[in-house]
Amino acid sequence: MPRRPGRAAAKRAAAKLESTPRALEEIEDEPMPDIEGSDAEQQAEPEEQENEESGAEPEENQESDVPSVKSPSPPPVPVIRRRRLGRPPKNRPPDWDTLPLEPPQRDPNEPPRRRGRGGWKGRGGRKWGGHQPTQQTIDKEGNMMDIIDDEVALPEDPEGETKVDKSGHLQGGREYRCRTFTVAGRGDRLYMLSTEPARCVGFRDSYLFFTKHKRLYKIIVDDDEKRDMIERDIIPHSYKGRAIGIVTARSVFREFGALIIVGGKRIIDDYEVAKARAEGVVEGELADPNDKFVEGEEYNKNQYVAWHGASAVYHSGAPSVPMQNGKVDKQKRRVNITDVNWQLEHAREASRFNAEISAVRRLNLSGVYDVHTNMMQFPASMQPTHARFEQVADSAAPTSSVRFPPMDPKVPRNFKVVDTHMEIPPAGLSHAVYEQREVPDFLAPFQGLGAVSKEIFDELPDECKESFNKALDQENTWKAKWGNESVHGHRRQPIIDAAIVPYSRQQ
Repeated sequence: MPRRPGRAAAKRAAAKLESTPRALEEIEDEPMPDIEGSDAEQQAEPEEQENEESGAEPEENQESDVPSVKSPSPPPVPVIRRRRLGRPPKNRPPDWDTLPLEPPQRDPNEPPRRRGRGGWKGRGGRKWGGHQPTQQTIDKEGNMMDIIDDEVALPEDPEGETKVDKSGHLQGGREYRCRTFTVAGRGDRLYMLSTEPARCVGFRDSYLFFTKHKRLYKIIVDDDEKRDMIERDIIPHSYKGRAIGIVTARSVFREFGALIIVGGKRIIDDYEVAKARAEGVVEGELADPNDKFVEGEEYNKNQYVAWHGASAVYHSGAPSVPMQNGKVDKQKRRVNITDVNWQLEHAREASRFNAEISAVRRLNLSGVYDVHTNMMQFPASMQPTHARFEQVADSAAPTSSVRFPPMDPKVPRNFKVVDTHMEIPPAGLSHAVYEQREVPDFLAPFQGLGAVSKEIFDELPDECKESFNKALDQENTWKAKWGNESVHGHRRQPIIDAAIVPYSRQQ
């Protein structure tokens, strides 16, 4: 007798024939197929045959009141978190910190990784310290010098060695303008914070200080030395995360000499005495005349300390690099105005401004090209304001003029000759007399000294009245030379010849 397929198999066949999607609740889990030849299949076949012969449904389709027993859940598998580069995720799982770490798997045959960015041995390594250079370039030609005892080994000056010892202690009662201190683990050698001597000699920061002076060697202190300097109040506690640079006091004195000494005098307090004398330095001259110090009183060394107000050097307007030979760049020079020098500085600025205006005016005398009219425009002060025309009766008569000598009578008879005279007003004459300004008609008579009333004139002293009358006569003489336009401007009524125009029509 042929074997009928089971109900589950029929459902699977019908599901394959359906073309429309079904809802999720209608989808049933497919049973796992049994392994061929297994004991479970052999036991299931007799039971299935008995159910088919009796005409009953299989047990899996029959409803039963007996609750089914669930299989026990498998034990949780421990999750291992892999170590990855970068910062941890923002939303961490609750057990993120308790998960074990799995080191990244590497192929043993793979070559070792290169050193990444961020310092020694990739990220998070040492930032400074460790390796100390043994040589340093001291000039532009690339000459190298050895570094011994934290300073560049330079030739010694016999006379300069009497002013400082090997540890940097000054001799002969001299005193540094900056603070000096010792560093833990470096003996009794004196050091300075690199920013303090830099400000003392005129630099704004220590970067330019070491860039311009190659013979100085910059040292970066490590964490232990920095901690010791904080405990001794050499640097504030806020500097614990910064890179602190120091320099030996002996090397600073050898480089700058009297400039780093309180009240230092050239040659007397310099280290390289032979070099200074060869340059023609005046012996006994103050190295820094602007330095404020009083003999017998304690010198203020905190004026170059950043946390004691030395940061004001950034707002002083002084150049970042001190000028050579004391020369000051006039274009970048800024003087602090005080109650002592304000009159002098005001006069200097006024003189400079007047000089600039005069230069511009001299340039305008040559004319300014106007792009709109294609003409050269000249100042109004160069243009005539009055004109008069005088007819010369006899051009052959002798004259004292060099520019207009006597002419042959034939020339003016056959040609029209015009002599143009340019005359400037005399000194002391008011501009209101000869300038043609646009004023209302009722103010026209008041242009000049003639507009002064008699009441005001009577109030003047006798010497002022005499000067006033002299100036008034000069003004009237100047005005009388020009007359009116009908006479001197040749703007009278035209002369009409009766032979051309009838007399009856002449008016």
